[in-house]
Amino acid sequence: MEKKKVVLIATGGTIASRKRADSGLLESGVISGEEIVELCDIPGYIDVEVESLFQKASMHILFEDLLELKNRIDYQLAKDDVSGVVVTQGTDTLEESSYFINLITNHKKPIVFTGSQRSPGEVGTDAFINIKHAILTSCSEDLNDVGVVVVFNERIFHSRYVKKEHASNIQGFNSFGFGYLGIIDNETVHMFQKPLENEFYPISISTALPTIDIIKCYMGANDRFLKASREAGVDGIILEGVGRGQVTPNMMAEIAHCIQKGIYVVITTSAVEGEVYTTYDYEGSTFDLKKAGVILGRDYDSKKARIRLMVGIASKHMNMERLFNPDR
Repeated sequence: MEKKKVVLIATGGTIASRKRADSGLLESGVISGEEIVELCDIPGYIDVEVESLFQKASMHILFEDLLELKNRIDYQLAKDDVSGVVVTQGTDTLEESSYFINLITNHKKPIVFTGSQRSPGEVGTDAFINIKHAILTSCSEDLNDVGVVVVFNERIFHSRYVKKEHASNIQGFNSFGFGYLGIIDNETVHMFQKPLENEFYPISISTALPTIDIIKCYMGANDRFLKASREAGVDGIILEGVGRGQVTPNMMAEIAHCIQKGIYVVITTSAVEGEVYTTYDYEGSTFDLKKAGVILGRDYDSKKARIRLMVGIASKHMNMERLFNPDR
């Protein structure tokens, strides 16, 4: 078997947590990557170099941290002897972190994110097997030019569509409507499908990232959160509409005001599958929003749309409409 080298970059999370003596509850990000990897039964043909970048609960991670992570990934993958990179992270924001890194890195070699739903000390923990499978995946040339993926519970998901589907079950992630790219079975990586293309928006660690809010729409929703965002000086707003992308009539005047003030507004849907579309013609419909200058967010969920708009603005992508709708 050809010798492989993988760099594991640890950032904390449940996968690096243990119980506190005083409360009996988990403290996130206190176990080092080196400690965990020693217990993962990694095959002998793989050398694993561990870099503990930071030890944080995933809700404590900032985009500035992710820019630092990007730099470390770039540094490690530039080495000829490194086959791929694995990033361990808490699961609460893993779908956001992985997609952000997917958009701002441009490597042929695999970049694999993983985490766990149960801490290493719990009965039935998924920490060790997820790390092992992520390392195996990062060694597979079938993952070359695929972009950033997430490995969880024996499955390989693309960061573009992966979502956390369960708060505690070890089947924590899914990719509704699109499925997984492959599986890991008996230490063998099997790929079933790949994306047609990858995207890359270059930004540096010194790039000032824009502020993007997410505002959820619901029956009887008014414009107070829109006003608060506008008055706070945000650069963009993601509207999580319903169905094909509808909002309440009470929101329309303020949405138009935000756009007049130069704020990018993108409409998405809270539906798990399907994309926003100009199906209806009434106040607050997607057609009405589009006439007002709102960008149609296709099938991006609100979190992924926020990441996409943030990266588009930061990389000085000149046409935000084409950022979301390149073929329209």
